[in-house]
Amino acid sequence: MKPLLTANHLSVQFGGLKAVNNVSFEVWPNEVFSLIGPNGAGKTTIFNLISGLYRPTAGFVTFEGENISHLAPYEIARLGIARTFQNIELFEHATVMQNLLVGRHCHRHTNWFQDLLFTPKVRATELQFRRTVEEVIEFLELQHYRDSMVAGLPYGVRKVVEVGRALAMRPKLLLLDEPSSGLNVDETEDMGFWIEDIKHDLGITVIMVEHDMGLVMDICEHVTVLDHGEVIAAGAPAEIQTNPAVIAAYLGVPEAE
Repeated sequence: MKPLLTANHLSVQFGGLKAVNNVSFEVWPNEVFSLIGPNGAGKTTIFNLISGLYRPTAGFVTFEGENISHLAPYEIARLGIARTFQNIELFEHATVMQNLLVGRHCHRHTNWFQDLLFTPKVRATELQFRRTVEEVIEFLELQHYRDSMVAGLPYGVRKVVEVGRALAMRPKLLLLDEPSSGLNVDETEDMGFWIEDIKHDLGITVIMVEHDMGLVMDICEHVTVLDHGEVIAAGAPAEIQTNPAVIAAYLGVPEAE
């Protein structure tokens, strides 16, 4: 079995600042993999490199053996990589159903003229998209909110809707950027269950950036730890938890008296 995604000596520099420096890791099919580290460690920057929002200064990313670092974000999405964002990025004045349908947009193969005339091909595509979205709504138990405007929904529900929009793309790899951010204890526990179900029931590989160490330890198979844009540790959660370099990065090194 080969890795689904590989980061190969990734670096990115903004002016004189190296946000990511020589980062390498492998993500295997059907696992939950986590990138952790203090604020400013470069975790979201790596998500932006994977999804094509940034171009690496050095190194490259492979997905299913193909170098994707030169591709545009929409091309990477079509290959089967979906993501959520640190700050929820939904259309607030659209319904849950409409937001989830946006996730199908990268799979649309009709042109504007066909859409204008609402041709049989457009109608068939629309029906197929809606069937897919209804499956996601059922999977995430969002039936009660299907026709609700996102602006009126509780924060925790919005988080689930954003995951749903990513799932509507039918991805092979799902990037979750701080999925538990802003959630209470019960909502974080529910999010953990959703992520495990996404892996086990849908067969989707997950990479998540996360600060909640309880969630990371509960659901991840492998963890890579970043600090100041560099890898300082990698391994199973139990190994990471007791790694002196990780403890120092999170808690700081006490000054000598």
